[in-house]
Amino acid sequence: MAVDGELDLIGALKVVLKKALIHDGLARGLRECVKALDRKEAHLCVLASDCEDESYKTLVTALCRAHSIDLVEVPHRAKLGEWAGLYKLDADSLPRKVVNTSCVVVKNFGETSAELEFLIEFFKKGR
Repeated sequence: MAVDGELDLIGALKVVLKKALIHDGLARGLRECVKALDRKEAHLCVLASDCEDESYKTLVTALCRAHSIDLVEVPHRAKLGEWAGLYKLDADSLPRKVVNTSCVVVKNFGETSAELEFLIEFFKKGR
């Protein structure tokens, strides 16, 4: 999450997704994400770059661009599924049976945190 006490994008994203999940603020999967993006309920969209369907990526990217919603790409669908809470825990409380997901949308960030502030500043600088 942090290198020498500083936040990085992936570490901040993990914390923000976890807090949004706790506050029931995540849309996961194509159907839920497209609905949230089209209704302009989304604050942030996370897309996996290893998504197999190119039209899926094109649709999500176009909706984000059309509605001015911030978009972040992460490298792996399996990691995104784990960060979004799409897994079962084994006896040792380790994530097993992780469901790959190509898209997650944050509709409610939940509580304010240093990681959320980092993401907001990251997107302000990017524009």
